[in-house]
Amino acid sequence: MKTLTVTALLCAVMALTTAATLSEVKDVQEALEKPGEGEHQVVKRSTCCPGGWRQINGRCFLFVKQLMNWAHAERNCQSLGANLASVHQALEQDEIRRMIRDVTHGDTWAWIGGADAEIEGCWLWSDGTPFTFSHWCHGQPDNWKGNEHCIQINWQGKECWNDLICHYKLASVCAKNI
Repeated sequence: MKTLTVTALLCAVMALTTAATLSEVKDVQEALEKPGEGEHQVVKRSTCCPGGWRQINGRCFLFVKQLMNWAHAERNCQSLGANLASVHQALEQDEIRRMIRDVTHGDTWAWIGGADAEIEGCWLWSDGTPFTFSHWCHGQPDNWKGNEHCIQINWQGKECWNDLICHYKLASVCAKNI
């Protein structure tokens, strides 16, 4: 029976080596070397964001200072394995603003991933997640002169969003799943 258990655990170790860190593999190997110990231990995979990214609510966020229009900002995020950030709750909104302030020491305008370019007033996130939370500034979105289809955060230094003309060049916030 022990041979079967050891064989199963060795197979599990081999499968984990492609996704696990070396320290996690070492933990499993140590458990194998101590019979009776660790038989029911679950080895958890590390969930960290890449360098420069900040973990917020189970996702990784990155503030990009380079000024780009909304489409180029989205394409830049995609090149990093992400999308412009979707925001799903007040906690994320507050943490994104804090992240921007930490980098810029101000309330810099930045693109996030919302747009209504397809159908006016039908806001969608570029990552395909449901648009169930919003944090619009008073009187927004207003689609000023019929040309505002992308969401900027920190409008006029406020803690809220504005719809803006998509070809303006702003900083941006990318987000990706861990």
